[in-house]
Amino acid sequence: MNKSDRLHHLTTLLRTRRTTTLTLLQEETGASRATLMRDLAWLRDNLGHPIHWDGESRSYRWRTEGGGFDAPQELAGLWFNPSEVLALVTLDQLLRDIQPGDLLRGHLQPLESRLNKILKQSGLDCSAQSQIGRRVRVIGLWQRRVPPQCFETVGLALTQRQRLRFHYQARGSGQTSERTVSPQRLIHYRSNWMLDAWCHGRDELRSFSLDNISRPQIEDTSALDVPEDELDQTLGNGYGIFSGKEVQWATLRFSPERARWVAAEQWHPAQKGEWDSEGHWLLQIPYSDDRELVMDILRHTPEVEVLAPAVLHARVLETMREGMARWGVS
Repeated sequence: MNKSDRLHHLTTLLRTRRTTTLTLLQEETGASRATLMRDLAWLRDNLGHPIHWDGESRSYRWRTEGGGFDAPQELAGLWFNPSEVLALVTLDQLLRDIQPGDLLRGHLQPLESRLNKILKQSGLDCSAQSQIGRRVRVIGLWQRRVPPQCFETVGLALTQRQRLRFHYQARGSGQTSERTVSPQRLIHYRSNWMLDAWCHGRDELRSFSLDNISRPQIEDTSALDVPEDELDQTLGNGYGIFSGKEVQWATLRFSPERARWVAAEQWHPAQKGEWDSEGHWLLQIPYSDDRELVMDILRHTPEVEVLAPAVLHARVLETMREGMARWGVS
């Protein structure tokens, strides 16, 4: 029995029996007394397992803080080597920088404490964690703040498959309405959180920006489940957050200088790209609403040209003319 299997077996024996003697543990694992003593100390001191020695019965007990014996509900037997621990610490650091990181880190604090103990046990002091904190950063540009309570309520409704009621302010009109939705999935898109949901008032799939949600409440009604392929067809077919079932294809041509950057980027999972004979990058993108696509085309202007469709070409030119007029440029 290898160490990982032995530790998992020890944990199961201790949790499923009121008392467990060292002799029984030796018989069950085939390990020596010294090995078992080291294993028990490691489980207690590094993983925080409530293992107690009872001098009267000369046996080990699994005792919770309240003095009782808990049922085997939590996942036991997770042991990591130093490289895996460092990977988890790096993930923890990334979570700190993804808003709402304070909420996520609050729930992960017990895991972080255990990781620090394992780092010390492995000979890697906590300076390794501080090094990662200084050298690994996630910079969220254009990030809009979401209240942690809102994020948690939406997340609970999503995972518990319950309907959600909230007030929503439409960013375009500024008007606020009350919505009842069946949450389908959370999307972290361009540093911001979106909720894909079935809107029962509009009787259709919609995407909601979490920063525009207020007063969310979980209802005592089961959520409607929408098939994954229908979600993708309605909300994932087109470019950006403004989606729909009617899809057109845009063809963009980037200058050779800009092409060296854009050719390595993914604008959409279904995009198509190729080089022409003059070193331009020809990019084809599916879209159903041109608002976000126009913004990104303007961001690359004048190094990009819209080849098709004609209506998108005209829309970009119209937007540029409106901008020049506002700046007083004829």
